[in-house]
Amino acid sequence: MKLLSNFVKSIAALFVFVGAATSAANADTSTSLVGVQGYDLVSYQSGKPVRGLGTNTVEVDGVVYQFATKENLKKFENNPAKYLPAYGGYCAFGVSKGKKFIGDPNVWKVVDGTLYLNLNKDVQRIWEEDVPGNITEANGQWKSIANVPAAQL
Repeated sequence: MKLLSNFVKSIAALFVFVGAATSAANADTSTSLVGVQGYDLVSYQSGKPVRGLGTNTVEVDGVVYQFATKENLKKFENNPAKYLPAYGGYCAFGVSKGKKFIGDPNVWKVVDGTLYLNLNKDVQRIWEEDVPGNITEANGQWKSIANVPAAQL
């Protein structure tokens, strides 16, 4: 009897697993990328970046951004270009060299109102040796690499 009970439990578990897998496969994943690892883009402008909340979100070009407050969400919605990170959030120094590395949201600098992320603090120190020159270089490189997958660079 115990063997039959375990068999029935196994079959039931299989149905639950298949049902969950089917639901996951049918889920909308078109907006599953969270930008800047969930940090509130507006908060960078105050010099104190904080994580956003899943209840205050907006999607831009398939990337979901989170905001700590409804007020910050509205500020962003009124002028997204003011708050979006340069180079899609990739490392500013890496882009200046024609590469795409995920920027660390804790390694950042706002220059003339634009948010720039870097790979890590060591890379940021190099980038800061010539911020204007590196931005000019990155702006030129970005035109040719913006739509190229990182793995192809």
